[in-house]
Amino acid sequence: MRPISAWNRRVVAAVLAAVLAAGAIVLAVVLSARPQSGGPPSGVSTSSSGASPAGGTSAAPTATAVPGTFEATSPVTSEPPVVIPEPPVAPPVIQPPVPPEPPVAPQPPPAVPFPRALLGQDLEVLPGAGRVVALTFDAGANSAGLPKILQALANAGVPASFFLTGNWANANPAGVSAMRAAGHRVGNHSMTHPGFTGLPDDGIAAEVRGAEQAILAAGADPTPFFRFPFGERDARTIAAVNNLGYVPVRWTVDTLGWKGTSGGFTAQLVADRVLSALRPGEIVLMHIGSNPDDGTTLDADALPQIIDRVRQAGYSFVTLDSLL
Repeated sequence: MRPISAWNRRVVAAVLAAVLAAGAIVLAVVLSARPQSGGPPSGVSTSSSGASPAGGTSAAPTATAVPGTFEATSPVTSEPPVVIPEPPVAPPVIQPPVPPEPPVAPQPPPAVPFPRALLGQDLEVLPGAGRVVALTFDAGANSAGLPKILQALANAGVPASFFLTGNWANANPAGVSAMRAAGHRVGNHSMTHPGFTGLPDDGIAAEVRGAEQAILAAGADPTPFFRFPFGERDARTIAAVNNLGYVPVRWTVDTLGWKGTSGGFTAQLVADRVLSALRPGEIVLMHIGSNPDDGTTLDADALPQIIDRVRQAGYSFVTLDSLL
């Protein structure tokens, strides 16, 4: 065999060295592509106690990076976020447009069978009547004084006005007929003579309408004149009576003849009270019935004197129709 020269040996050695270097490079590439485990790379030392060589406390050791390798990291795990659903939002309620209310036409005032200027009043005089007097008599108890009263009026040719309760008209139909036959005026004094301010509106209507029907049945028409029992009234009750077609009529003077002699009165005192209050349009309040304690009828007894003295003062007599 031909011996290998020194030059050839150098060539062969160089080739082998190149092959080994190439293999090392390939091996390094393969190792660097493989993922590293969670522990430190081989050859890197760690201290279990965490103490530094000088005996002091040091931070946790860190791995020394190896060129060409991936640095080890701990996998991060986390819980999925908890999603709290929001409550459903109701869609807005859209209200339909409200059409504007039509304008309310003003209500016409109630039709009344008397001058509208008298609405809301409880008359104490005859307005604008001049030198006249209206004699008025209330009838709610008995009729003891009626014959004498009708006779005195007839003798003097004087008209008068009578306010009757429905109960009185029911009990005295002949008396109602005698009033109408003599040309006197009849008015409404309620059915049972209660205080009106304590009554509801429907109670007022029942009292007024009840008396109206009773008086009509007895042959007279009481409209449109009304007198409150006891003179008890207020704005509400006056309006209620107006709405029923009546004008309330009070008085200028009460003779107080109803008190009787047991109350300290006489026929002379009754007449004096009328003359002391004399004025144009005076409305005089008297009563038909007798005093329940002594049976006197002072108004009936005083009537002839009253008529004479009023005439002597230059006054004449009218019924309540002068208001119309």
